[in-house]
Amino acid sequence: MTRIALDPFVRDLDGESAALRAAGPLAEVELPGGVHVYAVTRHAEARALLTDSRVVKDINVWNAWQRGEIPMDWPLIGLANPGRSMLTVDGADHRRLRTLVAQALTVKRVERLRAGIEALTNASLDRLAAHPAGAPVDLKAEFAYPLPMNVISELMGVDAADHPRLKELFEKFFSTQTPPEEVPQMMADLGTLFTKIVDSKRANPGDDLTSALIAASEDGDHLTDEEIVNTLQLIIAAGHETTISLIVNVVEALATHPEQREKVLNGEIGWDGVIEETLRWNTPTSHVLIRFATEDIKVGDRVLPKGEGLIVSFGALGRDEEQYGPTAGDFDAGRTPNRHIAFGHGPHVCPGAALSRLEAGIALPALYERFPELDLAVPAAELRNKPIVTQNDLHELPVKLGCPFGHDA
Repeated sequence: MTRIALDPFVRDLDGESAALRAAGPLAEVELPGGVHVYAVTRHAEARALLTDSRVVKDINVWNAWQRGEIPMDWPLIGLANPGRSMLTVDGADHRRLRTLVAQALTVKRVERLRAGIEALTNASLDRLAAHPAGAPVDLKAEFAYPLPMNVISELMGVDAADHPRLKELFEKFFSTQTPPEEVPQMMADLGTLFTKIVDSKRANPGDDLTSALIAASEDGDHLTDEEIVNTLQLIIAAGHETTISLIVNVVEALATHPEQREKVLNGEIGWDGVIEETLRWNTPTSHVLIRFATEDIKVGDRVLPKGEGLIVSFGALGRDEEQYGPTAGDFDAGRTPNRHIAFGHGPHVCPGAALSRLEAGIALPALYERFPELDLAVPAAELRNKPIVTQNDLHELPVKLGCPFGHDA
């Protein structure tokens, strides 16, 4: 089996995903830093592995970890070994930690956030409208980033004053280009910041999820301080990164498929279809790190060996022709059915999926209603991904807004 090295600069994600699919349902890959793992690249096999109890999150199962081959300054150590949270435990501990988060993020509870999300969206659109007419605007920085960061921070009780530091640290956390000598300090700084937030909420609880996690730990659910801090970090990281990429990827997809954009704007295709197709076709999460096999597991015609690491390559399996047919590589906002697993599957479905869908479902229609002439300010070929192998994340999204609806040029 030929080993595929994932490009740390993510210069051709589509080409890399196609190569992974061509390698079969289970591919050998090399992560940045020379770490060898396996990747599941097909939809059906990914669904099976995500519900297979023989695939666990305990890093101590990993042969390479046991042999001391994974250094603590590896750029991806924060994703492979992020500390104790629902991302790193299985069984009863996973259910205990996940249940507390899921109860706060049910569809019904998330729906209560609608008015606040609408207000934040409108405020962002007003700021966009204040830009000089005709001047390119980085839609990612000015619209796609602030909205989900503000929403998840309000949900978790994080002060807006912490946003610049969070942005700086998370960019280092996810990047494959963070110098190894900076990784330990970055991890320590994240822990210090989130510990400060938890300590503040313990002293002055509010109507937020962090305060609820603290209260649950005091009422018998037995969350340790480490679990609370790591859960807060996990929710903040996942709760804004995915939605940023989703909003950006929808705008890019519509700009490069003007015939479908026209159908969306005239109501022939609904926004739900646009969002779901973008989640499948240009998924926000390229690869999820990392799980480990407790025994040899057959995957298609191949074997995931005991003690080896496994990543789920959502960018590859989202265009799996065995699942989506010969048009799997096409963007089709009217595609039905569209049973993708961009938010995971089984017990590992992202508990924030409903919130991400709600935010995108409010922000995107409002954006195009205000700026129906919105288009890219540069050719799509000039857009560049950040050096993040786990996230499908552009450096920036330069756009031309055109005339706001109801205004003359």
